[in-house]
Amino acid sequence: MRSALYQLSNVVLSAIDGTPAQQAFIPHVLRDLIKLEYRPENLLLVCLEIGFRHLDFRTELIGVRLTHTEHHRGLVDVVFKSQESESIADLLHAWTMKHYGQAHNLLGLCTAYLVGLHNLVPFSPRLRRLTVRSVEQIGYKGFKGVGVERFIGLLNHLHVTVGDMDEKEDWGGLLLDTIQSSEGTQHLSHLYWEFLVELSASESLFEPIQMDHHHLLLRRLRLDPAHSPRIITSLTEAKEWSKLECWMGIVWMLLPEGLDPGEGDLDHSMTLLFRQRPGAVQKLEQWMEQWSQTVGKDVPESFKRAHKYAHETAQRGGP
Repeated sequence: MRSALYQLSNVVLSAIDGTPAQQAFIPHVLRDLIKLEYRPENLLLVCLEIGFRHLDFRTELIGVRLTHTEHHRGLVDVVFKSQESESIADLLHAWTMKHYGQAHNLLGLCTAYLVGLHNLVPFSPRLRRLTVRSVEQIGYKGFKGVGVERFIGLLNHLHVTVGDMDEKEDWGGLLLDTIQSSEGTQHLSHLYWEFLVELSASESLFEPIQMDHHHLLLRRLRLDPAHSPRIITSLTEAKEWSKLECWMGIVWMLLPEGLDPGEGDLDHSMTLLFRQRPGAVQKLEQWMEQWSQTVGKDVPESFKRAHKYAHETAQRGGP
């Protein structure tokens, strides 16, 4: 049965690949997939293959809308338990396509599988890229129910680059939320702390605040200062100076306007940082100048005072 189905797949693909007929075929595939109880499991995988494996997931769009039904839970189980990398990629392709209605709800059914996927199947370039896209669309909060530490393990395995990101602004909030969790502070790869610095100093770090007549309003992502003392203490005690360097930049760039991060512990931590990493003195200045040019605001005087105090104290070798 399995062999015959895949022979059918090859025949169908050779007939429709690269033609408008394939585009017309895909909506029928998607609609049929919701009727899971009527379909052999192998046929489901073949339908996904015919529908998506030969489309370019980076550019091609399918304007199809599905109603989220109980059958999708079964489809997820079938596909992920097959442990076939490309079949899993086919499903993620189907549910992460632009203009595909209810994608975020459907992807939520995949979280428990996604966080352990790298331990179960080899990641082809296509599966890796589609997993990155899925993480981007689900967001940090969507993974909290299956364990933040497991989610961080997936992120660290993926080694996401800027070139992997479809929507960089989605990654700003995701990484900030992850870092502000206790697990993220301890375990998230330094790579992502550097990414958040880059995003904080760029024009792409925004969060949605309101939907008004189908228009999404955005504001620049802002830091909740309440998390910062714990993160600074944790990084200082662990002597994670490279992460602390990044966090100092993130704090100053994302701090809500008019809010001073405070003195004392922050000044002391900056002093310790400058002693351990003298290059951080210049790097923080460069980040703040880049931020200033991006957002069109002057570098805060509170930063200049704190930076000068910490630099001079570090040079003196005083407390």
